Amino acid sequence: MQDDLLFNRPLVEKYDRPGPRYTSYPTAPQFHAAFAEDDYRAAAERSNRVAAPKPLSVYVHIPFCKSLCYYCACNKIITHNTERAAEYLEWLKQEIHVQGELFDESRRMTQLHLGGGTPTYLSNAQLGELMAALDEAFHFAEAAEREFSLEVDPRTVTPPQIHELHELGFNRLSFGVQDFDPDVQKAVNRVQSEEQVVELVAAAREAGFQSVSVDLIYGLPLQTVASFDATLDKIIALRPDRIAAYSYAHLPELFKAQRLIRPEDMPPPERKLELLELTIRRLTAAGYVYIGMDHFALPGDELSLAKENGTLQRNFQGYSTHADCDMIGLGITSIGKVGDSYSQNVKETAQYQARLESGRLPVMRGYRLNDDDRLRRDVINALMCHGRIDFDAIEARHDIAFRDYFADALDELEEMQADGLLTIRDDTIEVLPAGRLMMRNMAMAFDAYLTPHEGRFSRTV
Repeated sequence: MQDDLLFNRPLVEKYDRPGPRYTSYPTAPQFHAAFAEDDYRAAAERSNRVAAPKPLSVYVHIPFCKSLCYYCACNKIITHNTERAAEYLEWLKQEIHVQGELFDESRRMTQLHLGGGTPTYLSNAQLGELMAALDEAFHFAEAAEREFSLEVDPRTVTPPQIHELHELGFNRLSFGVQDFDPDVQKAVNRVQSEEQVVELVAAAREAGFQSVSVDLIYGLPLQTVASFDATLDKIIALRPDRIAAYSYAHLPELFKAQRLIRPEDMPPPERKLELLELTIRRLTAAGYVYIGMDHFALPGDELSLAKENGTLQRNFQGYSTHADCDMIGLGITSIGKVGDSYSQNVKETAQYQARLESGRLPVMRGYRLNDDDRLRRDVINALMCHGRIDFDAIEARHDIAFRDYFADALDELEEMQADGLLTIRDDTIEVLPAGRLMMRNMAMAFDAYLTPHEGRFSRTV
């Protein structure tokens, strides 16, 4: 196991409680409807006027799926009617056009991510239309400067289509595997063969994709340590550049699809920690670097290099290697970060269409950061991305006395220091190897909006 990550079962159990993932600060529960379209337009205008406007990052939400995965908590539309996706694409192109007019033509789009739902629900011809509209509106950066990725359901594509995706301009793929065990796949209604995934990963490498990622989920129904160990064997043999191993949050009272999972099939609570420990042990022993949260990468991957050289970033898609961008969210439910603001689009396709039909942007809610928000965001990002908070750097950037400003947070972290999770020195906070799994808990100490025992979040470990 790596020296920089230790699994301490009693401490993991102690600190495993609900908490934010901090893909933003403030987090999404603070977004409000008083932030409207005019606020978003003003934020875009301000972002154009800064001395050095940031490059652009775009997230596109494609909500359609042909079948329901019972574990899924994403915003999705289950349908075999492909006309719905064709109609959605037309409205999406209209939003792209309206959004593109808000940003200065000199700015270049360096990052793109297609999520869902199932982005590959769209045909490659439709994805080509989407890419052309994005290029026209936001002006793609040179190929060497781009990180263009999309999530792929292995059941929806063939090896030739993988080659076509590369020709469209995508250079990173993320395959949703979750688990190779047939019984687990049946229990969550996502049956796909190992052969499918192996064939597609090989096609991605042959096509020249810069990075291939695989998503896994631990804590699913019928999973055992032995069955998931077998899945990890197969994943390690595939040698993807990145692996995301997500903890399954079973919340059937919130997500209707999860009610289709038989309660008797759910593993006991202690099983999740056994699976997490197994995943960490197997992946780090296989040479993967633990990036943070649920992400692992090979030593030569850009994420590992960014972690090593201190340039790691965090955004709504998780960890990123690109310098901080203004991020534009497109499609229903999408979240953006432009200038000093966050915004989120409406959640229903009927609302989305009505807003665009009337010539309006589909912004539903958002948030404009104040000075305290920006300060706390910097502190939380330093902690989550680098495992270290440098008091002098924060003080110079925000004109505060760190120990005075964050006296309450430092008091709250004393228990974690006593447990050997971090060290608080005169001018730094340093996360220790045993604390790297509990960084979300540490970040919570700096969150001004968090209420005790908040139940809307997933568990921190």
